[in-house]
Amino acid sequence: MAGRTHANAWRQVGTVFGTEGVPDVRLAAICDAYLPFAESAAKSYGYERATADWHDIVAADDIDIVSIVVANRLHREIAEALVKAGKHVLCEKPLTDNLEDAKAMAEIEAGADVVTGIGFGYRRHPSIAEIAKLADGGALGQVMQFEGRYWCDYGADPNVPIAWRYKGPMGSGALGDVGSHITDVAEFICGPIKAVNGGTFATVIDKRPPAVEGISGGRGATTGAEATETVENDDIAKFNIIFESGAIGSIGVSRVAFGLPNSLQFDVFGTRGRASFDLARSGEITLDDTHSPAGLRGPKQVLSGPDFPYYKGGSSMDFSGVGNTQIEQFTYQCRAFLDSVIGLDEGLPPVPSWAHGYRAMRIADAVARSAASGGATVEID
Repeated sequence: MAGRTHANAWRQVGTVFGTEGVPDVRLAAICDAYLPFAESAAKSYGYERATADWHDIVAADDIDIVSIVVANRLHREIAEALVKAGKHVLCEKPLTDNLEDAKAMAEIEAGADVVTGIGFGYRRHPSIAEIAKLADGGALGQVMQFEGRYWCDYGADPNVPIAWRYKGPMGSGALGDVGSHITDVAEFICGPIKAVNGGTFATVIDKRPPAVEGISGGRGATTGAEATETVENDDIAKFNIIFESGAIGSIGVSRVAFGLPNSLQFDVFGTRGRASFDLARSGEITLDDTHSPAGLRGPKQVLSGPDFPYYKGGSSMDFSGVGNTQIEQFTYQCRAFLDSVIGLDEGLPPVPSWAHGYRAMRIADAVARSAASGGATVEID
């Protein structure tokens, strides 16, 4: 799923924001431990070859840029080898599944002569970026509250087989998988998180059937086998957040939210307005503020359009009413990463660093420590 989306994004980078100064991108190779996946994706997206061994990518002298989209526990080993080989690396989130490896990756980045970044792609969504712009520009007044949720149902069926997503410490399950995204959105809009409290985890399906060859990541496929494998991490996570600005809020995430395949939603409240976003209505935001004429206050639907970030030049039909989806944000992310590699300044904010990813891991760790302490307040160090 995510690997194919990166493959598609690299195919599309030359189609957005103009072509002045942008080199042709050669689509060299796709790797997957299950070779049929690699071969299928390479054929679908026009890559020259496929391999089942990531060391082939490290050794290849015709590859300059690599997206890492694999199990979180494998990120450090692969990223370190790629950086040592002189390749630019865009790594999916979360940075790893533990703090030690995350810190090591941030240190590797600090000493590298290549471009590195982490895939917090929702920062590239035009509607979310517009709300961040409204908050930063004061249109909502002083931001006081953020309420976010990211609910998915990919693990709601207990017959979905075990996979890497269900292994690792508490805090690396739903919190690491989807919670890392909504937490980053909260900081993108409201600024740095100072502390968390009220951390709570639940593992409601504690056993799953064994892994099945050719099923990736434990999403969507079911099996009738006996559930004998132990789930090690969280199906559901909830916690409160305290921002450095004094604003507060809460976040809830789930991978067992029946009927919600990919539901990211949030509300931001300020002293002079509020803004809301729902990924199911990706091409719009809901806005209510003090600028409406007397008697006409109330929530209004605002369609995304050329005045929103990333929208103008971001598609072949970049006018209001066409909308955008989660897919485009991957393309904008890869284009921003490419711009950093070639030194082209098109005004696109750089892709967040591995150091940023390490900080995100420290927030997740703080939630885990809060949960282990009965919901105690834990400062982000």
